Amino acid sequence: MISYLLVTALSFYLLPLFIQDTGTGMMILLVVMPLICFVNSVFYGLKYTFNWVYPIIVAVLFAPTIFIYYNYTAWVYIVGYGIIALIGNYIGMIFHRQGR
Repeated sequence: MISYLLVTALSFYLLPLFIQDTGTGMMILLVVMPLICFVNSVFYGLKYTFNWVYPIIVAVLFAPTIFIYYNYTAWVYIVGYGIIALIGNYIGMIFHRQGR
């Protein structure tokens, strides 16, 4: 689980450094980071099946970035990234079961 969370955490903490304006900010926050989160969650589900803790940890990992890079209006992304991780993990679990 650690390697998957590390990739997600790196995207949460390093990608905002590349935000130059509103356009790149929206692209990174609404497309790139959710895509990385989703793909990591699917691969985690494929390898280890479903785990309720994984999406919760993903959401908790994002929370400090609100105070580092964004403002209080970004709190909704905590829930969003948790849901994205939950859905990705569930999809990975489905394919994990079919592979048995």
